[in-house]
Parts: sequence; structure tokens; C-alpha cells
Amino acid sequence: MSSLSLAVSDRIAEACLSEGVARGFAPLTVVVLDAGGHVKTAKRSDGSGILRFEIALGKAWGALGMGLPSRALAERAASAPVFFGALAAASSGRMIPVPGGVLVRQDGEIVGAVGVSGDTSDNDETCAVAAIAATGLEPDCRVR
Repeated sequence: MSSLSLAVSDRIAEACLSEGVARGFAPLTVVVLDAGGHVKTAKRSDGSGILRFEIALGKAWGALGMGLPSRALAERAASAPVFFGALAAASSGRMIPVPGGVLVRQDGEIVGAVGVSGDTSDNDETCAVAAIAATGLEPDCRVR
């Protein structure tokens, strides 16, 4: 079983914040979780809002918990609101089913997740995908 090292999670977080700056996005917060759902790295750009950590964590945690990128969760939530209401209750409100939560894969295996918050959800996801890819790992944000 592969694992996500602290060094790699730090590189993902730094690359994510750099991508946001390069694209002129609003200040971002990024949270990187290992496969067990534990925070490996959390970084917040200067000026990023105080609630952004919780949102980024909820995007990554929901993706990891369900084994689906948060974009897929958002689409499923629209068609199954009762189920997602139950998931919200079961997760004590920790799951945020909007784009910006991307699974991290290595050789097809989930080794973690990245959650980003600060700009639009699509832009948050763009930064997560670029950052994961920059480390040589596989970003998974596709809807199945």
C-alpha cells in the first residue's frame, strides 16, 4: 500500500497556492489529507477567509470518505437530496459536496485527497488538479 508523505503533501500545497497566484485567483486555502483522512498539510494564503479551512477540509474529507471526487458528489447530491441529507447527518456536516475536492491516486490506488477553497469551486479544483499532477501523482476529479 502506498502512502502520501509529508514532503509530497507539502509540495502539493505549495504548488496549489502558487497555481492560484499565477492564475490571478482569490487567496486560497488548501488541505491535504492522507488515505486515513488525517490532515498532512494545511496552508492558507494571506487574505484567505477564516472559514476557508473548514470548506477545503470538507471537500477533501467528503471525496475521501465516499471515494469520489467532490464534483461527482455535487452531481449526485442534485439527484439524491435525501441521501445527501443523510450523509450530512452521518458526517456531522463535515462533507462539502461541491467541486474542489480531488482524490490523489498513485498507481490507481487512493493515497489521499486535496481540498481547496477560496475562489470559485471550478477554479479551486483547477488548482488542486495542477498541484497533484506537478508531483507526479494522479489527480482524480472525474465524474463516473
